[in-house]
Amino acid sequence: MTDKNVYGPWAVVAGGSEGVGAAFADRLADAGINLVLIARKPGPLNETAEKVRAKGVEVRTLELDLLDPGALAAIRAVTDGLEVGLLIFNAGANSYGHEFVTGDLTRVQGVLDLNITAQLALTHHFGALMKERGRGGIMLVGSLSGYLGQAQISVYSAAKAFSRVFAEGLWLELRPHGVHVLELVLGVTRTPAMERAGLRMDLPGLRVAEPDDVAREGLAHLADGPVLVAGGNAAAAQKRSGFPRAELALAAHEASRKMLPPSS
Repeated sequence: MTDKNVYGPWAVVAGGSEGVGAAFADRLADAGINLVLIARKPGPLNETAEKVRAKGVEVRTLELDLLDPGALAAIRAVTDGLEVGLLIFNAGANSYGHEFVTGDLTRVQGVLDLNITAQLALTHHFGALMKERGRGGIMLVGSLSGYLGQAQISVYSAAKAFSRVFAEGLWLELRPHGVHVLELVLGVTRTPAMERAGLRMDLPGLRVAEPDDVAREGLAHLADGPVLVAGGNAAAAQKRSGFPRAELALAAHEASRKMLPPSS
């Protein structure tokens, strides 16, 4: 169980309303850690808050779009009086799938702002406080997409690659100060967002993880940074890191096309 003396008494979960984020909230509540849950959708956010609040922890919610220029100020208004020992950034998403050169650069910028800029802002703020206290943890939820460029999500894949390399450097900077850093790399995970997208998860040989399993794995290995590939996907990550790149990219492209719904 997650040690609240190291990662408590409060945790902030950005993207904490459903799927993996809700699973993190559930497990942290079991450990007696109070929660600040941040998400855009009030329905799932409040539902998750009520569920974990019933376990006896204090829960604060913040309905917020992290692309809002005032997002950090809004988060600080809720958290400045709290001792936050854990930040989980689970808010990054593949929010725009389109060929890059014919796409909308404004929406491309949104992918970068959510997956990189917002992540850096929260990590900078809470990381400095943890360093000063000499304890805490930062978990950045990544993706296997960050190991290989992919058509239609080239910018998202690049953003996830940035996050992984950033986590490695941050881990080196904060480990002398008792602050743990982990990039938790997810493969295909059965989340509400995946289901809404209509992606096929019944393909033969496809490894599909459950949100609670990856949340449990991530929290169990938070002190073992800087990178953990969850859900039994370590071999896939290693393969995607190899050469020649053209062959790997083409093979991954064909495999990903099979997951798309029939109308895509």
